[in-house]
Parts: sequence; C-alpha cells; structure tokens
Amino acid sequence: MNTALPDVPEVRVVGLPQLTSGFDLVERLDLDMHLKVHGPLEPMPGERLARLAQAVSLRGRGGAGFPFAKKLRAVAESAIRRGVRPVVVVNGSEDEPACRKDTVLLNRAPHLVLDGALLAAEAIGARTLVVGVTRDSTEASMRTALAERGLSNRRGAPLRARVQRNPVRMVTGESSALIRSADGGPPLPPGRKVRASDSGVGGAPTLLSNAETFAQLAVAARIGAERYGRTGLHDEPGTVLLTLSGAVARPMVLEVPSGVPLRYVLQLAGAPPLPQGVLTGGYHGKWLDGVGALDAIVSRASLEACGGALGAGAILPIGPDTCPLGESLKVAQWLAAESAGQCGPCYLGLPAAARGLEDVLNGGGPTALEALREVTRAVKRRGACKHPDGSAAFIESTIAAFPDDLAAHVLGGGCGRPVRGVLPLHAQAPAGSSPSGKRLAVDWTLCRGHGLCADIVPELLRLGPDGFPTVAEAEVPRSAEANAARAVRRCPALALRLEEDPAALPPRPLLPPALPPGRSRARR
Repeated sequence: MNTALPDVPEVRVVGLPQLTSGFDLVERLDLDMHLKVHGPLEPMPGERLARLAQAVSLRGRGGAGFPFAKKLRAVAESAIRRGVRPVVVVNGSEDEPACRKDTVLLNRAPHLVLDGALLAAEAIGARTLVVGVTRDSTEASMRTALAERGLSNRRGAPLRARVQRNPVRMVTGESSALIRSADGGPPLPPGRKVRASDSGVGGAPTLLSNAETFAQLAVAARIGAERYGRTGLHDEPGTVLLTLSGAVARPMVLEVPSGVPLRYVLQLAGAPPLPQGVLTGGYHGKWLDGVGALDAIVSRASLEACGGALGAGAILPIGPDTCPLGESLKVAQWLAAESAGQCGPCYLGLPAAARGLEDVLNGGGPTALEALREVTRAVKRRGACKHPDGSAAFIESTIAAFPDDLAAHVLGGGCGRPVRGVLPLHAQAPAGSSPSGKRLAVDWTLCRGHGLCADIVPELLRLGPDGFPTVAEAEVPRSAEANAARAVRRCPALALRLEEDPAALPPRPLLPPALPPGRSRARR
C-alpha cells in the first residue's frame, strides 16, 4: 500500500479556471497555445509589480505563506544597496509524496510559470533565472519551454536561464538546499540560516518562490487586481490549487476559489462521507478531526482557526476503517528517513520520534507517550532547516487529533483496526537510506551494557530498561554505515560486530564449477 501518486494526476476545476485555463483543450500548453489561451503579458516596473502582489494578497504557495510583495522589495533593496544583479529561482522541487500541484503546472502550463518568473526578473533587473526540478517529466517540460522561448544558459545572453535537476528528496525542496545545488554544491540545506534576499545563488540577492506563486503572479498581472479580487474571499482572493489523495476514490489536483467549503472538495474526490480525520497541508501539516474538517473552508485563515494548515495545499482524508496512528507512523518513519543527516535534531531526533510513536502504538503506556512528547519538544526550533520542525509538528498533531485512538493504544490493547496504507509515499527508498548489505550484531557473551553504541548509532540500537541493547542485530543503511563502524571500534567490551548480511549476498552455486576438459581434481 502507500502507493505513490502519478506525476500528473487528474485535474479538475470548481468555477472558472485561471491557472488551469486551456487544460480542457490540450495536454500541455506549448508557447503558441499558451498565448492563444492567456494572451501576451506586458512588462511591469518593480514597485508597480510589488503593489499588485500586495493588492491581491499574494503569498508563497509552497507552504510558508510569506508575502510575495515583501520578498520582492527585500530582494530589490538588497540588490541596489550592494550594486549587484539579483537572481530569480523557481522552486519546482515538489518532492512531498502528497503534493502534485506544482508538478502539474510545470508539466501542463510551463509558460504560465515562466511568465511570472520573467516578469519578476525584468522588474528587479535580474539576468539569471534558475528553475529547480526533481522529476524526469518536469525537467523535460521546462527544458522544452525554455527552448520554445529561445532562452538558454549561453554567455552573453540578456537573460541566462537554466534548469537545475536535483534528486527526489524531501529536503531538496528546502530553499537553501536548492540555492546550494544551483551553486554546484550538494542539494542539502547548508546548516546555516541566511536569507536568500540577502545572499542566494552566487552570493547575489535571490528571489525564490514556488511554481504556483509565479503562476498566480502572471494571472494577476494579466487581469489586474480588481478582476483578480472578484474570485474567492476578500482577504484571500483568487484560486487555490489543492492535491487530494488519501482515502479518496479519485486522487486529483483541484483548482478552487478560496472560500469553498472543504466538505465540497472532499465530496468531489470521493472521500468518505464522515472521514475519521483529514490531514491538511501535507506531511508538514496538521490533522483535523472529521467534524472539524466539515466545518472548515478552503482558506489559510479558516484552516488555521480550525487547527489545520493550508501549507502546500495537500488534503488527505482517512476513513473510519483504518488506524490513524498507524497511518501516521508510516509517514513519521518516512520523514525520519528523509533526514539530510546534518544536524542532531533531524538525524537523531526524528528517528527517535518515530520509534517513540511506535512504542505508543505497541502499548508502551503513559511513559512512552510522555517520552514521545519530550522528543518532539526537543526537536523543534533546533534544526538546520525546517524539516525537523515540520515533522515534529506533524507528530504532535497526530497525538492531539485522535484522543480516543491514543487512549486505546496507551491504556489498552490498541484500537483493533488495521493499517491500510492509504497515505501516499514514494515507492523507492530515499538516497542515503538504501541498505549497505551489512548488519550490526551484538555478542551477548561480551556485552556489559556500557551504552556507548546507543549514543553513537541511536537509529539502529537503543537501550532497554536494563541498560542493554534491545535487539541482537540490525540492518545497516548506507547513511549509518560510518557510525556503525565507529560504534564497533569504540565498544569497550568488543561486543559489536559489523557483518555481511547473508540476505544481501549473492547465492552460492550448489555445485563447484566444472573443470576444463582433461584436468583432474586429484592433486599432482
């Protein structure tokens, strides 16, 4: 189960389309079709563009929701102060398994995204455009779109534009990771917090936002703030792109005006009439109970007031026939495996939190629940990027949203429902978590319970109440191979061994290979 979503799922619209205009005509809008559907777009001075973004209350649609006008002005002011050309970056690294809206735009309406990015680049005087992607389909679509516009990374060009391809990892979608990779480094957060508006690609002030944000900017620039504001809510005008998955009959990307009841959105996707819970905002988002979800509307303010989050626009209901804590555990384990391995709160804290949630599900009692809460509190606001914070918030929301199920697991024998794997996850193992072909084994005849091994490789070994490791052997992923070898070297009792995993070795032939003709097995 936990089947991954396709790159481009079904796309539907409520009301009049804006971002998805023309999707009923062709599968992908090339430049000619794009201009027929949307028309030309005139350049706009920087301050006028900022006022437009402010007038339509445009916020980043990648999850953080930062005001775009404020970001645009910050980049322009930094570039003027330093006397350097800024850079524009489109973040299309949509690697969360529950999100596909940016991927749909890059595949089906790439020129609408480029319209917004080029409009911003012209307004602030940028001469470099970078489009970050992680999928074969989005890379091919964006390279084709740049070629259709005659844009390239050629020296001397008025605007140098290129596609930056990164691996599919949750952390590669973090803004600092994309900037680092665009400079030739690894696609991982750098471990220090520097605002992109001050120093981004090549050290230059960088305007970075996700694909939907630039597409929304292009729509607003074409139709104007007044017409844009006629759709949706007064304080959150326009449309919203949502990705519907989980316990639905038809996973889809849906364009809806803000203010549409969430229950109507769920009905369109074929969700259960009364879902047990609805995860809003994706895997860094928050759970709503079934009743609360039916009272919410699609808007940032409404979802936050109900205890949820709009985030990156992912909506995932689950039905009454599955264990919500078990479903969340699978996600927590995936989030832990997506760690960049660069800071303790992420590399050590997230696996510990996933194990803590597993202990709660397995009847660990109030002690296990309190230990889980302590771990999540320790993880938050201490990481090198936002991944630990978002993952910890997801676990905290899980244990708060399902009190009856939590009580059944903590105080009794569990809720009695199976885990059906309805929440989508990537099918392949993330980079760094693939098996190394080795296992870490404990020799009980030598172990004296010093506990150093659990300090060095807590993701593989942990101590029981008696102070000894709780497992005799553990498979070692590649990301932990170096630490496992270190644990072996530092064990005072020499009780650890790093062995080849028999399951990973090629099978031996049943018979010895035949000798060449004329040779004898007898010793001469």
